[in-house]
Amino acid sequence: MKNEYIEVAKRWLEGECFSAKVLEANCAAARDTSRAAHAAYVAADKAAAADAAADAAADAAAYDADAAAYAAYAAAAVAAADAAQTGSPAAAYWVKQYEELTNDK
Repeated sequence: MKNEYIEVAKRWLEGECFSAKVLEANCAAARDTSRAAHAAYVAADKAAAADAAADAAADAAAYDADAAAYAAYAAAAVAAADAAQTGSPAAAYWVKQYEELTNDK
């Protein structure tokens, strides 16, 4: 499954131009998704503490939260680097972390 926020980061790293408004919107959307995934993980983790059968759901939620966080970090690095008109080793790093976690290249 492709992550739309990572895809924008990859395209930016490959040299595609985006407006600052598009990159900031991508960053904000990725951050919102990350926060929602983290909240789902916290809820699942609390449920797992009360019920061992919910442990698998907590593990899946933790994975989703990590993937969403990596996408948010990459989107933020792209937006910041574009605003500063510089390259972004941080964006490349977080894209790689996302790809390694999800095997989505």
